[in-house]
Amino acid sequence: MSDPAGDPLRSWKEAQHGPAAAKKYRDDIGPVPPRSISELPLEPLYAPGDADAARLEAEAFPGAPPFTRGLHPGMYRQRLWTFRQYAGFGSAAETNARFRKLLAAGQTGLSVAFDLPTQLGLDPDHPRAAGEVGRVGVSVASVEDMLRLFEGLDFGTISTSMTINAPAAVLLAFYQVAAEERGAGPERLRGTVQNDILKEYAARNNYVFPPEPSMALTVDVLEHCATTLTHFYPISISGYHLREAGCTAPQELAFTLANGVAYLEAARARGLSPERLGEQISFFFAATSELLEEVAKFRAARRLWAGLMQERFGVTSAKARQLRFHVQTAGSLLTSQQVENNLVRVSVQALAAVLGGCQSLHTNAFDEALGLPGELSARLALATQQILAYETGIVNAADPLGGSYAVEALTEKLETEARALIGEIDAAGGAVDAVEDGFYQRRVAEAAYRYQKDVESGARRVVGVNCFTSEVASDEDASIQALRSEQEQEAKARLAEVRKRRDAGAVSKALAEVQAAARANVNRMPAILNAARARATVGEVCGALRAVYGEYQPRN
Repeated sequence: MSDPAGDPLRSWKEAQHGPAAAKKYRDDIGPVPPRSISELPLEPLYAPGDADAARLEAEAFPGAPPFTRGLHPGMYRQRLWTFRQYAGFGSAAETNARFRKLLAAGQTGLSVAFDLPTQLGLDPDHPRAAGEVGRVGVSVASVEDMLRLFEGLDFGTISTSMTINAPAAVLLAFYQVAAEERGAGPERLRGTVQNDILKEYAARNNYVFPPEPSMALTVDVLEHCATTLTHFYPISISGYHLREAGCTAPQELAFTLANGVAYLEAARARGLSPERLGEQISFFFAATSELLEEVAKFRAARRLWAGLMQERFGVTSAKARQLRFHVQTAGSLLTSQQVENNLVRVSVQALAAVLGGCQSLHTNAFDEALGLPGELSARLALATQQILAYETGIVNAADPLGGSYAVEALTEKLETEARALIGEIDAAGGAVDAVEDGFYQRRVAEAAYRYQKDVESGARRVVGVNCFTSEVASDEDASIQALRSEQEQEAKARLAEVRKRRDAGAVSKALAEVQAAARANVNRMPAILNAARARATVGEVCGALRAVYGEYQPRN
């Protein structure tokens, strides 16, 4: 066989279409390349030399480390992603009704949104809860509310995701106890509890306790799920909220994965095995409208995490090196002007998530820039996923954009930039120190400021906002009704009834046990579970922990 390098036809092709020709083409197009939403320079042409050919060949098949092309050989031909719609508003009974409608419409997993008082470990009758009960999620103050939330649903067959962080241990205990009382033991429960406190300090600010005890509570849940709720994901490490706060795609990758390293380091210090725990953790990312960049981001995330698990923790199990992730479309990019345009935005964002190989997906409703979604918009959001799954054909091939010069080049670029940022986080002392010192917060604020300046100047176009505007804004259209739910008095009445019926002595004893476990710095989950069984409330359990740990006050 002749040497391909000596093939004159090949030499001619390279002369015409090789790296030198690609560079000339780019130079001829113009000296200033456009930039992505994450400020990455975008070439007018991507060519074979823009991606590492050896790496492309080595990572040609999905289902094998580092999983660039997907976690499983057949991807969606074997199993579709889980269709989740984030739901929660007003009372547990109202949210239960919405759950039933979504499940009847074809949703395959439940996702619970809790109201702000619950997220902050406050009962509905606390003065700080005034005006916020049931407004942006469901109010769950006790096991009784959890039972009402899942009335008529089988805990043993549904998969439930709970977006809860500072009081994650408490709400998970409520869920486990409610399931026990309905006949479903812990071995049957499936789902995810977010339990990611670091991003709260960096982006959302829904924290309660200082970082050190908060990390300990996070590891309590990891340990509990490793031994008891073995089919439950004890953490969903979230870049979504960082991205919603304004960070770029490389920052979303770096901050999220650095947080993941911090949690595993804390768990290893407790005696948990990263090799075992790696099989039970998950991640949560945003999907923006920058389609190719987002697809590349998800591919780079899998590749990066597989490498970090091996490099930092010596993990050899392929399953433990897999990055399993949920995606939510970008709520921050929805507009209240010409709100119907959000249907298109959400469709493109969902397409990016699916082409990127997500395991679970939530599609925002088009009217969420106005308020909580109505029934029509929630149904359309779910139908968006169903159309992608059953009508487009994109599920028939694993990683259908793999091999695209642009996607492969962007995957490598995002990986390189994220690794450099992780190096900066390491130099700052790791994720916990970087968050406490404001490193994440500064980077996010700077990126958000640049983006907003570009929108206001018109350098970045947003249809209906700074271009192609109309005289009548869609949020004035009477056909779109923002959902409103005022449930504070009802929540207070339910809470008073729970307190009236329970054994006050048993509650006091259980709360004293929670405090004792906190002071002894042993796993607090057994004591919290006992408090849940006694019908202690979220505010009371968190109050017992506050008495030991105090509340977090930012350094600045």
